[in-house]
Amino acid sequence: MLSKKRWLILSHGFNMDGRASSQTITDKIPYFLEAGIEPIVFSAITGIKDKRFPHRQFLAWGPAAFRFDFRHWIANQYGRGFFYKVSTGIVSLLLAPFIALEKFALGYSSQWSWSIPAYLHGLYLIRSGKVDLIYSTGGAWSAHLAGLWLKKKTGAPWIVEIHDPLVIRQSPDDSGFEKPSNRDARFRQYLEKQICKYADLAWWFTDGAVHYAKVRNPNLNTLYNAHGFMVLPGAEPPGGSTGEKMHQYCEYLNLCHFGSLANDRSLSTILNALVPLFKKYPQARKHIRVHAYGAPLDSLTVDALKKLAFDDVLLAHGRLEKDPTTGKSGRERVVEKMQSADVLILLHGNDEWCAEYIPSKFYEYLWTGRPIWGITHRNPQLDQMLLERSAYLSPQNDPEAIELALERIWLDWEGKQLAVPKGVPIGVNQAAYRILSEVQAKTERSA
Repeated sequence: MLSKKRWLILSHGFNMDGRASSQTITDKIPYFLEAGIEPIVFSAITGIKDKRFPHRQFLAWGPAAFRFDFRHWIANQYGRGFFYKVSTGIVSLLLAPFIALEKFALGYSSQWSWSIPAYLHGLYLIRSGKVDLIYSTGGAWSAHLAGLWLKKKTGAPWIVEIHDPLVIRQSPDDSGFEKPSNRDARFRQYLEKQICKYADLAWWFTDGAVHYAKVRNPNLNTLYNAHGFMVLPGAEPPGGSTGEKMHQYCEYLNLCHFGSLANDRSLSTILNALVPLFKKYPQARKHIRVHAYGAPLDSLTVDALKKLAFDDVLLAHGRLEKDPTTGKSGRERVVEKMQSADVLILLHGNDEWCAEYIPSKFYEYLWTGRPIWGITHRNPQLDQMLLERSAYLSPQNDPEAIELALERIWLDWEGKQLAVPKGVPIGVNQAAYRILSEVQAKTERSA
């Protein structure tokens, strides 16, 4: 049994419906409770307050983060109707000069200031003897900054879960040593060094992220420092079910993308590949539909829609929120849409950081039982997991390969023989148990 049971969990976005940075930690909580952990959670006011254990929500002290938190709090309380638009508009207007001053003076990402109340309240708990271990997770790096301050001040054990790499490399030859020009990037580079120096344990979500972190911080290679390692975050099915339903072919081949879009992760990749397909198979124009859920369209996709006149082909549904009629959460509604897809699109991106990043949607996709089309960039770990599950796979930088994969998908759908996924989903239990095991081993070595 773990000797350090009282964990202070620092997570800016805890219990935020549909947010990957929230689900990564909230899905682990049942396994921690089962193992006898007694969590105390500090988060922003952006999520729903948890009733199972002490959960304290703090407003950030900086104007930019206050605006961000206020918007989400109003949306949670009153929805995104007229009152939301008026109140958030007024607050944004009043805070605008202070946000500009904060940006000019510091240049950090907006949530940095949440670390101040998290540190002050955490310090009180630790000095009161109510905390055995600090666990920072993010997402927003303010949680790690608060954890660092608490570690330096109190010496309490500190474990760190890094979702996305803190240091963003620019090319395969770049290991991340060069000093960035951007102030936020410089601070994240400093924070990574501090984590690797002071944390008792630190883990990342891909082999690539661990590799480059160890190149920059050789002390991660030893068991008696931070001991950096890799944990697959996995995902849990909503409601505790497998989420799989019998697939039915219908009039349309529905290619569905879920999550954020950007110019380096754009549905224009798919739209452009449709042009030669429609030329070769004119009947496909009537049957293929591309659905975008969860985010506004990126500018490249918008431009492609105008140029190609594919307004009837691509359907943008936006973000799915909680349904007041059915009571279903946004997350549950998303999974229902995933289950109804013929093929799930996984856009990886085209930046160098893809070598250290796996989209969190990948783990949710695995629970649906639907085939995945992965368009990936420089990540052998992700490619291997996709191939093991009989996914359609294309390199992002090879337009011809993307066109061939799309043609294969069309022909498979036409013949009602879409790829059948193999293997089992990657659950959160394996991540939680690995963390518990590493904490236990670290505790025993330190005894």
